[in-house]
Amino acid sequence: MRLGYFLSCEEFGPHELVRQATMAEQAGFDCLWISDHFHPWLDEQGNSPFVWSVIGALSQVTALPITTAITCPTTRIHPAVLAQASATAAVQCSGGFALGVGSGEALNEHVTGQRWPPVEVRLSMLAEACEVIRKLHTGEEITHRGEYYTVENARLHTLPEQRIPVHVAGFGSRAARVAGELGDGFCTMIPDSGLVRAFHSAGGEGKPAQAGMKVCWAETEQQGAATARRLWGSELLPGTLPQTLPTPRDFASATELVTEDMAAEHFPCGPDPQRVLEAVQKFDDAGFDELYLQQIGPEQDRFFEAFSQHLAPRLRAGEHGRVNG
Repeated sequence: MRLGYFLSCEEFGPHELVRQATMAEQAGFDCLWISDHFHPWLDEQGNSPFVWSVIGALSQVTALPITTAITCPTTRIHPAVLAQASATAAVQCSGGFALGVGSGEALNEHVTGQRWPPVEVRLSMLAEACEVIRKLHTGEEITHRGEYYTVENARLHTLPEQRIPVHVAGFGSRAARVAGELGDGFCTMIPDSGLVRAFHSAGGEGKPAQAGMKVCWAETEQQGAATARRLWGSELLPGTLPQTLPTPRDFASATELVTEDMAAEHFPCGPDPQRVLEAVQKFDDAGFDELYLQQIGPEQDRFFEAFSQHLAPRLRAGEHGRVNG
């Protein structure tokens, strides 16, 4: 299983994200994920730069492959524009770029004033958006008049030599099957072997299954749990809330019910490498091909030092199943 670093546009501005990418490469990570948001989940996180500008900067300082995790190509930005953005990113990254897509959240997509549709409609929009993006990635002139999108006489003139992979995100078996049918890969945040099997059975066999997880490396478990709860309590919200709440202040209200104990149980917190290794092992056992780690909070330098000194040697040595790079 390859190990990557997950760059958080919700927590950090563009200059710091570029710095973290260079540190990730130096620490021995294999690849990068980067989030794509208009708003942060919580105002406490404090950032939300335009991801396509950041990717351009990243391409100049690191040779690591980059995947967006996750771009919604349906509402906030027209899929024809995202086809152009992703094609340019792939050229800048010398082909080491994949477009990760998903059905999105109201938090980011409602900002243009369009109605936030139900999940069935969002999945149909996603399928059509992927069709538009792939047609434009061929370099041919296209005209498309579909149920949701219209494109007239459009052609991309800046394209990479290699085909741009489109990875589809999902958090349930239905979405995993959609990823197998539509995608060149699968993205999720859940160490569930059933999701991997659903992806493979629907056409994803031989395609990469990617996952992400968060840790909070800190001096003590208590300090880590406090930071994780403050900055990422939103990740512990149940059901469809993360897809439907419209503003960071709504997420702040909802996460008042999240405790530090809940954060400590959900995220590996503190200075113990074993907790991180055990969490990584769950994704490895579930059959994922790539796992992206995100350090919560400001202790980025300390985390990269801990990864290179305490985590990477044990993972690369194959102490934990298939996790050997």
